[in-house]
Amino acid sequence: MDGKSTDNSILTVAIAGNPNAGKTTLFNALTGLRHKVANYPGVTVERKTGYWELNGRAADLVDLPGLYSLDATSLDEKIAREVLTGEREDARRPDVVVAVVDATNLERNLYLVTQLLEFDVPVVLALTMVDILERQDHRLNISKLSRRLGVPVVEINAKDGRGITELAEAVGSVIGQQREIPASLRSRIEGEQNPIFARYAFISSVVQESVIHRDAAAHRFSDRIDRVLTHPFFGLFILLGILLLIFQAIFSWAAIPMDLMDHGFGALGDAVRSALPEGILNDLIVDGIIAGVGGVLVFLPQIILLFLFISVLEDTGYMARAAFLMDRLMSRIGLHGKAFLPLISSFACAIPGIMATRTIESRRDRFATIMIAPFMSCSARLPVYTLMIAAFFAGQTVLGVVSLGAVIMLAMYGLGILTAVIVAFVLKRTVLKAPPPPFIMELPPYRLPSLKTITLNVIDRAGQFVKRAGTVILAISIILWALMYFPRHEAVTVDHATQSSVTVEADETAKASEQLQNSYAGMLGRTIEPVMQPLGFDWKVGIALIASFAAREVLVSTLSIIYNVGKDANEESETLISAIRDAKKADGSSVWTPLTALTMMVFFVLAMQCMSTVAVVRRETNTWSWPLFMVGYMTVLAYAAAFLTYQGGRFLGFQ
Repeated sequence: MDGKSTDNSILTVAIAGNPNAGKTTLFNALTGLRHKVANYPGVTVERKTGYWELNGRAADLVDLPGLYSLDATSLDEKIAREVLTGEREDARRPDVVVAVVDATNLERNLYLVTQLLEFDVPVVLALTMVDILERQDHRLNISKLSRRLGVPVVEINAKDGRGITELAEAVGSVIGQQREIPASLRSRIEGEQNPIFARYAFISSVVQESVIHRDAAAHRFSDRIDRVLTHPFFGLFILLGILLLIFQAIFSWAAIPMDLMDHGFGALGDAVRSALPEGILNDLIVDGIIAGVGGVLVFLPQIILLFLFISVLEDTGYMARAAFLMDRLMSRIGLHGKAFLPLISSFACAIPGIMATRTIESRRDRFATIMIAPFMSCSARLPVYTLMIAAFFAGQTVLGVVSLGAVIMLAMYGLGILTAVIVAFVLKRTVLKAPPPPFIMELPPYRLPSLKTITLNVIDRAGQFVKRAGTVILAISIILWALMYFPRHEAVTVDHATQSSVTVEADETAKASEQLQNSYAGMLGRTIEPVMQPLGFDWKVGIALIASFAAREVLVSTLSIIYNVGKDANEESETLISAIRDAKKADGSSVWTPLTALTMMVFFVLAMQCMSTVAVVRRETNTWSWPLFMVGYMTVLAYAAAFLTYQGGRFLGFQ
């Protein structure tokens, strides 16, 4: 549904509800995998639509953003209101609204319903979590609730399918009906100066008449658990343990499938290379396309694991508790409590971390988190750190006890975190300035996660990553390949039949190095050399920095080619380490020194050297302005910090 539908035989049904009310679970149950996710044109609000077979009649199901109200104080609320009133040109006005209401939190959820009743659109109330309400020893009079609100009310359990048929019948029964606001609600709104008080007064009377409480003396199960999990002291330690588990999963558990995928794409490239005749087509397919696609899909295990954990935490109700615990700390730098998980996830990889910001409702808070997520030192920076430390700081200690390499590594992580805090503080007071939103978050009851919901969420997010980011990443991969491939440099042909395998490999490595130095990337490296010299870098290092935009760890393989070591050398290769130590400039001075290595690490902490991250930011913000802004300000910061490191070190007498 990309525009206004002209087929009156197809119904449009909107689903509205508070966050954590079960709206997404119901949407998935009604549509299965027959839905698509995009953004509303021109904005970053997610638009999820699907197909629902409504008693033999086709229906477009529209999942509105999770809302607490329709006061249009946020972008989500504004778009939801425009959809309901038919003001959006890209969306047909709904024929029916299904209001999803959590039975365990009627007072909060019914506020949105009282606003929906004012629109000239039939409303059906889908009541979720009634079983939990009853286990809490409460009883709900459905017929009385329906009569007071003036709309059909259906009990739903999307996990086992209970109430789905009844919901379809209720929706079908109200299509085309003219309805009015309940008289008691209208009279309260007209007689009260503050409409918010009027709505809550009406809601209070409805709840008192419809709900029978039988546990006044007993504490709820959730309350007893929350005494521990939301404790100001013990709760943080429990949260830390859960986050360590997530870290372990993203860093360690994903390693095997990532290595398998990496080797798989390598084997595919080798097979294609041997099957096709040598030439530009062979190199384009292997080094440009297959390598580009592999660079995208290799992140999938991390993406899947991250959203698996996020879905479990959300479905059990713990995510809201974690955000509550972290809000006090995050709010001091202007961020939302929900920003903690995306930032922590970014230590593994900024891509899943940025995608995880979708849990943040506020657009400004979400964008602020996206803008600082790449400062978290991801796993792709580790090969760069490891190579520099192994070449110049290995075997050294601080005070004879702590490894100097470990101290430098910790300092790099600390520098990234400190910079992120400062940038977030500045952004929230300049380009993303806005009055701090109140931290309104209900703590839903604890419940067992739905396997179906979790599976659908993981499949949905993983699919979006491949589809949204893949095209941009592939295009940039081909561009970078072309820069290093053209113009072709004709090297002297050598008869390999008379050479040993070692000599052949060395000869091929030398030709690859010569080709790279004479390519457009090499020319660009020489062009930017005057800019790189104040950082202690020569034109060869400039080539490596350009190539590493494909992925940070590419710096290692590019240096291997430049220094005739071989493209398969890694950060632990003694040959590459020796080549870096021995590299000389034209005047005979060393290219690399401990100070140069430290400068390189500082640059990589702060620079945006990852096209995958840029592509994902483009998709998540729905514009090129934010990713370009990110690349620009991070590059300026990285250059300034590297300049101060190198020049300051020289001034103090370090080499």
